[in-house]
Amino acid sequence: MKKFKLGSIFLASALLLAACGGDKEESKGTESGGSSFPEKAIEIIVPYAAGGGTDTLARSFADLAKDDIGESVAVVNKEGGGGAVGMQNGAKAKADGYTVSMVTVELLTLPHSGLAQFSHEDFTPVALLNEDSAAITVRADAPWNTIEEFIEASKKETIKVGNSGTGAIWHLAAAAFEKEVETEFNHIPFEGAAPAVTALLGGHIDAVSVSPAEVITQVEAGELKVLAVMADEKVEALPDVPTLKEKGIDLSIGTWRGLAVPKDTPEDVVSKLEESFGKTVQSEEFKASLDNLNLGYRYENSEGFKNLLKNQDKLFGELIPSLKLN
Repeated sequence: MKKFKLGSIFLASALLLAACGGDKEESKGTESGGSSFPEKAIEIIVPYAAGGGTDTLARSFADLAKDDIGESVAVVNKEGGGGAVGMQNGAKAKADGYTVSMVTVELLTLPHSGLAQFSHEDFTPVALLNEDSAAITVRADAPWNTIEEFIEASKKETIKVGNSGTGAIWHLAAAAFEKEVETEFNHIPFEGAAPAVTALLGGHIDAVSVSPAEVITQVEAGELKVLAVMADEKVEALPDVPTLKEKGIDLSIGTWRGLAVPKDTPEDVVSKLEESFGKTVQSEEFKASLDNLNLGYRYENSEGFKNLLKNQDKLFGELIPSLKLN
C-alpha cells in the first residue's frame, strides 16, 4: 500500500509540473502577443487634421476593420509638420501592435527634404490602402492630344506646369517626369491642387500635375483632358488614357496611404494585423468608400508595401536633392 501511495504521489507531482509548465508556455505566448492578440482596442494615428482626406479614409477603414480584427479600432489625430509629428509619434510608439500609424508618401519625402528625423525603416509595413497616381492634364482646347506631343513641345517652348506647392508630391511628380524625358518645365506652385486646376481652367498655366480625381469632374464636363497617368496600370475612371509605361517611360509616382507599426513589433502580431486588415481593404465595402471619396484603390500586403517603400525611397532620395529646395 505504501509503495502504491508513493507512486501516486510521484505521478500527481509529474502531472502538476507538466501543467505548470504548460501554463508557463501559454503565458509566454501571450506576452509576445501571439494567439491572444488583440485583447483591447487598436489605435490608428492619423498625422493630419480631422476632416481631411487621410482622416476620412482612416475613419472609414476603422469602422469596417473592427469586425475583421475582433476589437474596436479608434482614430487619433496628431497633426503638425506636414505629417512629421504624427509619423514620429507612430515610430516611437510601443511595438505591441496596439498603435498603428496611417503613413503617407510624406514618410519618404519629408526625410529627404530634411524635415523629419525618421525613415521608412523605422516602421514595419502592414497594408497599403490606396494610391492616386499623378497625371498630366491640359485644357480641352490645348494643341497637344498625346503625351508625346506635349513632351516634344516642352523641348521647344516654355510650358507652365502647376502643382500643389513646392516640394509637395505633385511638384515632385512633375519634376520626376521632366527628368525622365529630359526636358524642362516652368513649375508654378499653388496652395493646393484645387487652385492649380482653377488656374489651368482660366488659361493662366498650360498644364497641371495632380491626381485624376482632382480633375475628373472637369474632364467629364469637356473642359480638360488628361494626356497620361504616372501609374503601373490604367485608371479605371479614364480607360482611354495611357500610362507613361505604355509610352515607354518607366515612371510610376503619386500619393498613397497605408498602415504600419513600429519596426520591432513581433512577427506574429504583424501577421495578425496583415491578415485582418487585408480582409478589410479587399472588401467591397471599403472599395465603395474609396469611390465615395474619389480616391484610387490599391492593396498591397506587408511584403508588397515594403517593396514599394524601398523603390520610391530610392526615387525620392535621388530626385529631391537634385531640386535644391532648401
